Amino acid sequence: MVDTLGFGLGLRAEHYNAILEECPPLDWLEIITENYLVPGGKPLYYLDKIRDRYPLVMHGVSLSLGSTDALDWDHLKQVKALASRIEPAWISDHLCWTGVNGINLHDLLPLPYTHEAINHVVAQINQVQEFLGRQILIENVSSYVAYKQSEMTEWEFLSEIAKRADCLILLDVNNIYVSSYNHKLNPYQYLDGIDRNRVQQIHLAGHSNQGDYIIDTHDSPVIQPVWDLYAEAIKRFGAVSTMIERDANIPDLNELINELNHARSISDKMLKEKSVA
Repeated sequence: MVDTLGFGLGLRAEHYNAILEECPPLDWLEIITENYLVPGGKPLYYLDKIRDRYPLVMHGVSLSLGSTDALDWDHLKQVKALASRIEPAWISDHLCWTGVNGINLHDLLPLPYTHEAINHVVAQINQVQEFLGRQILIENVSSYVAYKQSEMTEWEFLSEIAKRADCLILLDVNNIYVSSYNHKLNPYQYLDGIDRNRVQQIHLAGHSNQGDYIIDTHDSPVIQPVWDLYAEAIKRFGAVSTMIERDANIPDLNELINELNHARSISDKMLKEKSVA
């Protein structure tokens, strides 16, 4: 595992100039991999400049590790080329499927939690890691449906895949809260079921509460129950690289930095309590 990078944000085009002109107090930035795979243009121009100032990590949405389709090797070649260019601290993608039979549904769809699915995903991850020459991180997605075929809990499924594929985990605390709310699960039990030695990164984000269910929208600030869950995550996993995602209703950069500083204060408090205990 890589040592913690500290506290970062998702790099968004709305903040390119502010990041370069103001040099805000950020420890690192996460890019959406697919936004930088087209040769040349404005995104890569800014990315190269920002890379000179901040460590970067790559976060993808297109590997579709759970699909029965073959891996997209052309896409993986592009990912590997971008990694060679910016030298990210790590590369991540989602534990999901995004399409089948060559059709991309443009969504991060959950898998049935079965032994058969574990075998399939582990084989996919092994191929990806061998091709990239490095471990990857897999992220738990938010879910709105469950499969009758499931044979275990989501946290058992995620942990077993990480163990067998010898990959790491990007733990999205907001997604744990969203899925637990939607499926009436205990989010703290979820945290307790994750191998503390596999968690490399944490995501925090806002969501949209529709009453009977929650949608993971990344369009609002982190709510208190998610902050509480994050505090418990730090208590369990220790100092973990933490970032805030914001993909809609994107505010001024300073507003996000203030929110990130709240995450920093929670982490500092929990780590101090842990060291005293």
